[in-house]
Parts: sequence; structure tokens; C-alpha cells
Amino acid sequence: MNDQRNHIEELSYIRSMMEQSSRFISLSGLSGVAAGIVALLGAASVYIYLGTSPFNGRKWFYVESQNYEKWGMDPETFFLLDAAIVLILAVVIGYFFSYRKAKKVGQKLVTKASMKLLSNFLIPLISGGIFCLMLLRYGYFGIIAPSMLIFYGLALINGSKYTLEDIRYLGMAELFLGLLATWFIGYGLLFWAMGFGVLHIVYGLRMYFKYDR
Repeated sequence: MNDQRNHIEELSYIRSMMEQSSRFISLSGLSGVAAGIVALLGAASVYIYLGTSPFNGRKWFYVESQNYEKWGMDPETFFLLDAAIVLILAVVIGYFFSYRKAKKVGQKLVTKASMKLLSNFLIPLISGGIFCLMLLRYGYFGIIAPSMLIFYGLALINGSKYTLEDIRYLGMAELFLGLLATWFIGYGLLFWAMGFGVLHIVYGLRMYFKYDR
């Protein structure tokens, strides 16, 4: 009986070691929560800049120029600056919490699995970023937010094979939300806030209570 129990424990240990070597499991739920809060703050700043509300829909495309002049910058510059700040803060916070979790569980942050995760995640993400910049350049503002959600969802799905399976479900939710947003042009920023803000917070809390505690 003891031999059988020891055999099962050895198999469980081997399986755990193989999982750690092939998957990056140090993603922190708290980083998702923090990234979601940062995204909501970023979306709120855009609404304040535009002088409108999340439920005005198409109206925000026609906000008078006097709202822009109060901030001292044109819409394109403000949107890019806001997006850059949100991205930088999300990355820094995500790195901090992931580093802390990796140290706690005794796993290195830079491994073959984490590099594979990063490369598979960045390919769709960078492609989507370039695509969205072209949309911004040619004035297709209405589909920028849906496109960001779609490419981000694809990036999560593409990288999920090298990390926790929950990331795949988050990616599918982001992808669905992005496609849904294409049916409601004019409410893209609201969908963006739901995807990058609310979904991240929900996902982060779920991950935290499932893995981190």
C-alpha cells in the first residue's frame, strides 16, 4: 500500500516538473486586476477628454474642437499617449506581480516556456498594433477599439499553449467582445473598457482565488 502511494506521489511530482518546464505558470491574478483598473482609468480619461459619456455612442465622433483645446493636444496625440501610459503601467505592474509569484513558488521568470509564451503572444499583438496605427492614420476611428480587442484575444489564444489554460478562455472572451463591438460602431471605447478593464479584473480575481492564495 505504501509502495503504491509512493509511486503515485512520484508520478505527481514528475508531472508537476514537466508542466513547469513546458508552461509558464507564474502569471499572477493580481496583475490582471491591476491591469484592468489601469485600463478603466485610461478609458475614463478619454471620456473626460472628449467631454462625453460611455453611452453617447456616435456622438463622441463629433465632439467640438474646444474640448481638445482645453487639453492642449489633438485627439490622435492624446489617444496614443493615453494608450502608451496604460500599456507601460500594465506591463510594469504585471512584471512586478509575476516576479513576486515566481519567487514565491521557486520558479525563474525567464525560462524557455516564458520566452515561447512571450514570442507567441507578441506576434499577433504587434501585428494588431501596427494595423490599429494605420486605422488611426487614415481616420477609421470606429473600428480601432474592436480591432484592438480582436488582436489581443488572438494573442492570448496563441500564447495560451505555453501557460495556464485559463488564458485561452480570457482570449476567447476578448475575441468575442471585439467581434461584437464591430456591430456597435460608436461604442468601441465602452467595449474596450469592458474587455481590457472589466474582463481583466474578473479574470484576475478568478486566477487569484484559484492559484495564488
